[in-house]
Amino acid sequence: MNQTTLLLFAGLGAFLLLATLIGQFLAWKQGKTGVIDNLNQRIYAWWLMVIVLGVAFAAGKYAVILLFLGISFYALREFLTLLPTRRGDYWALLVAFYVALPVQYFLIAIDWYGLFSIFIPVYVFLLLPILASIGGDTHHFLERTAKVQWGLMIAVYCISSVPALLTLEISGYEGRNLLLIAWLILVVQLSDVFQYVCGKLLGKHKVAPSLSPSKTLEGLVGGVFLATLVGGALYWITPFSFSEALIIALIVNALGFAGGLVMSAIKRDRGVKDWGAMIQGHGGMLDRIDSVCFAAPVYFHIIRYFWT
Repeated sequence: MNQTTLLLFAGLGAFLLLATLIGQFLAWKQGKTGVIDNLNQRIYAWWLMVIVLGVAFAAGKYAVILLFLGISFYALREFLTLLPTRRGDYWALLVAFYVALPVQYFLIAIDWYGLFSIFIPVYVFLLLPILASIGGDTHHFLERTAKVQWGLMIAVYCISSVPALLTLEISGYEGRNLLLIAWLILVVQLSDVFQYVCGKLLGKHKVAPSLSPSKTLEGLVGGVFLATLVGGALYWITPFSFSEALIIALIVNALGFAGGLVMSAIKRDRGVKDWGAMIQGHGGMLDRIDSVCFAAPVYFHIIRYFWT
């Protein structure tokens, strides 16, 4: 990690330490309430995220790729665990976990953009129904196949766009691509936090009550606005100008919110509140990264097309 990356992580550590002290003080002063507990759980999740990312960043490119491979595996497992599967899906699931996933990250590791950009949405998507048909089970065939395809798209293809940022060659920005990952995760995750806080303080109008009752119009506007300002303020760690950073931050925050709604719709369809229980009382892996999933591929291609 270069000096800028170290300074960023030092700043994050100081901010999280302050947030932890404030959260513990509120818990001591007002006792345990749902809002304060949720806030402290979010702070704990941020500590975990920053520490894991920091260790991977320090270890280098391939450690970051392996980290996100593990995240994709865990997220895909969460996604498909909630979906009913049948014996005829055996080969499709086997290929999804043990062929498509590792090959996608291997292609990123060797920087083969021409293939990793289409490997899953073209070749794997065509292969999965073929494998499912071999099983001879036609019961809800289209629905079952689409579920596996959608799981791969969200949990593998979209998430793999984050370490794919390391493959970009940006003139004058050599050796600092880790900061592109840090900027994306920081801005999108802060948007979630700001939306939660603004919603609790100002929220009156529900955005999609049947999908996510806690999301309000005031929380959405306030959270996206504040996170966009943070993204603009952090332009100095990116190859963007201040105005460019504001525009890109607005795009990824809007996509992050939309992604959260889509994933909430899937959970409601399956009749569950959370994807898993990775963090006690705070959901699973997909609950923590659903916003990043939708923002990452768009963010990657914006940078690739305009800055390389």
